Amino acid sequence: MLLYHESMRQGRPLFHLLPYLHVSFFMEAVWQDYWTFRDNALLAIAMVVNEQSYLEKRVVKNAKYQKEVLNTIEFKLQDMFLFNQILFPYEEGGGLQLAGQTLHAFGSLEERILLGKRLYMILFGNMERHGRIENWARRHPHTGSRKDYWPEIFNNIHEGLPGKYQLKLKACKLKPGAARIYSPELEYAWKNVSHPEAEPGDWYKSWDVADMLGPLHEPVQGEIFREYCKTLEKLELAVLAKKVVSTREA
Repeated sequence: MLLYHESMRQGRPLFHLLPYLHVSFFMEAVWQDYWTFRDNALLAIAMVVNEQSYLEKRVVKNAKYQKEVLNTIEFKLQDMFLFNQILFPYEEGGGLQLAGQTLHAFGSLEERILLGKRLYMILFGNMERHGRIENWARRHPHTGSRKDYWPEIFNNIHEGLPGKYQLKLKACKLKPGAARIYSPELEYAWKNVSHPEAEPGDWYKSWDVADMLGPLHEPVQGEIFREYCKTLEKLELAVLAKKVVSTREA
């Protein structure tokens, strides 16, 4: 993007410099095309294809990552029960609304690219909703806690007491007297990790990948509020089941 801005400043394309920044030849061709035709949707989809193709070998197909993440029972259960969702909060009619998608089959490159296309359509296919999502994001600094978008349900401070876990939610609302669900900020949920430098090399090998640049042919509605509510209820049941099993093993 910085190279694009510099190209705009100078009034000439500078994308021949991308290989010196270890950017794929695929994106060099895409940026050259964008300079001529200014197709925003094609550029966005190409960025999704580039990102996910880059990750495919270095992360998803990496033996260490597969052993420690993809092949773990926890990850497989999350995928099986559709616990992983990407949300775009916004306000409408005085209340919280959620647009987004459920992440499924993360190990599939094609599925991840399709997910990226659907998310793009959700964000830019309805400009009124896009404006609401953007306005919400500007007013709510991102901390990684679910409290950011739903403080009535979540809190970044642990309100619960030790002891038997009690189900807190009913019809997407807290039960009377129930403590809010603990959702810490990102910096307290995950430790900082130093990763080794990424492997050198270009993922791009053949223009067959251009088949992935086509637009979606099915409509994407995107509203996910009720689906997310069901996910929260399933997660609560999973936590309760884990507590019961842990108690019996003890």
